[in-house]
Amino acid sequence: MSGGGDAPGAGAPGFLAVDSGGSGLRAVVGTVDRGVLARRESREPVRTGVRGIDPGHLMEQLVPMVRALTAESGTERLEVAVVGAAGLATLGDALRAELPAALARDLGVRTVALAADAVTAYAGALGPRPGAVVAAGTGLIAIGTDLTRWRRADGWGHLLGDCGSGAWIGQAGLEAALRAYDGRAGGSTRLLAAAEDQFGPMPELPGTLYPRPDRAAVLASFAPRVAGCAADDPVAAGILRTAARHMADSAVAVCPAEGEPRVALTGGLFKLGAPLLVPLEEELAMRLPHARRVPAEGDPLDGSVRIATELAAGTLTLPGDEKLLFTVSTKVD
Repeated sequence: MSGGGDAPGAGAPGFLAVDSGGSGLRAVVGTVDRGVLARRESREPVRTGVRGIDPGHLMEQLVPMVRALTAESGTERLEVAVVGAAGLATLGDALRAELPAALARDLGVRTVALAADAVTAYAGALGPRPGAVVAAGTGLIAIGTDLTRWRRADGWGHLLGDCGSGAWIGQAGLEAALRAYDGRAGGSTRLLAAAEDQFGPMPELPGTLYPRPDRAAVLASFAPRVAGCAADDPVAAGILRTAARHMADSAVAVCPAEGEPRVALTGGLFKLGAPLLVPLEEELAMRLPHARRVPAEGDPLDGSVRIATELAAGTLTLPGDEKLLFTVSTKVD
């Protein structure tokens, strides 16, 4: 895994930072002094099976990517690897048991940190500062820290939680559409028309939706239509106000109560814009008056990079946690 002597990262110990999520795998290689030098991505999500997240499938994708990255960047050796993975807290036992040794064996990595995607989202958004981050896309989780321990709220999936998420908003919108189709109270003819335009006749929707393994993403795909109706449809506007209250509930549950913590929002759901953001900002201002609202500095891959560089430099101050941010030193044979 060595490059030419004149390559940008030649001779300097390198880091590997990875973001593994529902849309695939992203990886970068860099050095502490020069930052990110090369990046690659795969559109194939890492498989999840009976053992949870599959470490073998992750390594099958990652090893060729990293070898290409080190060749491109001229990074001769990788000292640190940080892998941020969606579902690590609940589905990461196999990763924690097997991935550090695999990274040492196949890539020569000496220190490995495995981080939940909520932690990398936090690190990307706020860095090593006390606060809370709401990460919202298809799902939703809030995470906060006072730099002594982590607190998380929700992130339980679309069947048991993820309240206020894209899937939650889409489901609420489709329920309102079906109420209008039936003639029940609480329905919305605007959302019914939008649902029929996107999915076809309503009586056929359950049969097409329920069997799909990606039904959370299908539900979330209707969230933009709910936001699009909100300006002149009180039912749609009410759904987004309720989503904002759910998000604020989670932010309040994890935000440090003392000092002046920072609060940031990250994730694709906030592209819905004012119909969601205006009520959310009102809720946060009312319920977390001591907190300072700030824009997110970066995304989860930026968070993996930040953790990797601070770990390599010996300056990491984010708290460790067996489920959320697990660090181990490895032996290279």
